[in-house]
Amino acid sequence: MTIHKEGYTIIAGTIVILGLLNAVLFYNFPHQVALLAAVAFISLIFFLLILQFFRSPKRNQSIGERLVIAPCDGKVVVIEQTVETEYYKEKRLQVSIFMSPINVHINWYPISGIVKYLRYHEGKYLVAWHPKASTENERTSMVIEKGGFSLLVRQIAGALAKRIVYYPHEGDMVKQGAELGFIKFGSRVDLYLPPDAKIKVGIGQKTKGGVTVIAEF
Repeated sequence: MTIHKEGYTIIAGTIVILGLLNAVLFYNFPHQVALLAAVAFISLIFFLLILQFFRSPKRNQSIGERLVIAPCDGKVVVIEQTVETEYYKEKRLQVSIFMSPINVHINWYPISGIVKYLRYHEGKYLVAWHPKASTENERTSMVIEKGGFSLLVRQIAGALAKRIVYYPHEGDMVKQGAELGFIKFGSRVDLYLPPDAKIKVGIGQKTKGGVTVIAEF
């Protein structure tokens, strides 16, 4: 299993903390075999959970210029027409994907093109499925444009996810299927598409980042 670079520091810190905890217990309670075994087992399970969270599958691929691919693993929780108020200020089709703690948390570019707009917003940490999470939580908003098509990708932090990482800068050329960023410990990604885009997924459908086709321009 390949580990993503965003996990190196957290994994190292987890090893140190769990190692110290077990060492202290062993030093102070050397004869409490059941206690030591239980703590060691719980420590191992916790470490494996952290490790799997930062797994990094290889999915760098380009599927098609008119196709929008899923920016993350997760489940489709919103498909609706709404007014996007930050950049377009007009009606767009919103598709939201909720990422649980057991999902891969890498984000991928849904289309190729130029990053026309990029903003980071500090904010709250409402649960990711809260209706106001898109506009009130910590988030990044990124508009990618190519050949007259454009969409907005919004990374949204949740109650547990309090660290959003994004890699591009405004003006960068980006490639569909390449890594866009990372959201640590679960959250949500929103897509704002043109009103005439053909949606290819349904509510409740599971998505595979960089693979599942979300819509067609």
